Amino acid sequence: MSKPVKLLDQLRQTIRVRHYSYRTEQAYVMWVTQYIRFHNLQHPQNLDESDIAAFLTYLAVHRNVSPNTQNQALNALVFLYKHVLDSPLKDLPTIKRASGKQKLPVVLTQQEIKALLKNLPYPYWIIAAIMYGSGLRLMEAMRLRIKDLDFQYRVIHVVDGKGGKDRVVTFPDHLVEHLKQQIEHARLLHKKDLEDGFGKTILPYALERKYPNAAASFNWQLVFPANKRSKHPQTKQISRYHIHEQSVQRAVKRGIRAAGIEKPATSHSLRHSFATHLLERGADIRTVQEQLGHTDIRTTQIYTHVLQRGAGCVVSPLNDVFGMEPMDNALFDSKKSRK
Repeated sequence: MSKPVKLLDQLRQTIRVRHYSYRTEQAYVMWVTQYIRFHNLQHPQNLDESDIAAFLTYLAVHRNVSPNTQNQALNALVFLYKHVLDSPLKDLPTIKRASGKQKLPVVLTQQEIKALLKNLPYPYWIIAAIMYGSGLRLMEAMRLRIKDLDFQYRVIHVVDGKGGKDRVVTFPDHLVEHLKQQIEHARLLHKKDLEDGFGKTILPYALERKYPNAAASFNWQLVFPANKRSKHPQTKQISRYHIHEQSVQRAVKRGIRAAGIEKPATSHSLRHSFATHLLERGADIRTVQEQLGHTDIRTTQIYTHVLQRGAGCVVSPLNDVFGMEPMDNALFDSKKSRK
């Protein structure tokens, strides 16, 4: 007699059947685990909407999570009850919502971008350059395949981006030759993998059954392959995957410090800078929205706030008193002397 499938394994299987990303799987499993532990290891089948509300309120009040984090936890529980337990949730009781204010994105100047790229080693500077030059998210850059780069029409095809959406973005002319060299590097690694009896990449969904030879085809290989082969956490297949995203994040952090940039910037600031600089050059906001892959134009409009000078383009009246000349240090010296 076969053993019953554990709840978390059922959750994983259900997520994979629906082709959710591995990151979503990790997040949903984590939130369901925390939910069960919060209610003293009771099975979710024995809990109801009030118990879910209590958990979400706990996250907001005692854990001080962000609104997005609280929403992610709710999405995980909604998925669990609807698709795994076959018991869709009804109206939830009042939940203490996590409070949070909208933060303006950190944007680097073009001089800071140049300084950052100069302080990044290979291949991190190419990854950072394509994120800034094409407005890619970090994982979109990491998951680029050889076939996604169109050198003839100077476009990059982003396949299965955030929200499962595809889009076409600009291909920076400055990176053409560098990316051709990167592809040759990937070709050498792929050749070695084939010689060693490997060389098959992970294909999305059921493409491997539909196209049996595609996994070993060079066109489907990753543009930024890792130095070593590793085991895939879901399929257990040994292959050469992309450079780990954390190594890129750490390299960018080191590059920011080395460039003397004092802003709290991250690798995602490259995408923010791309959008802001496009708008500065007069690009239409709808064009920027398409390049970024935003569903809602309001998400893109946050970059218009970055472009505003001061609060609503208000010029300080202090400028009228002193003009554009720097304030006289004697004013501060006299205050110090009175103390």
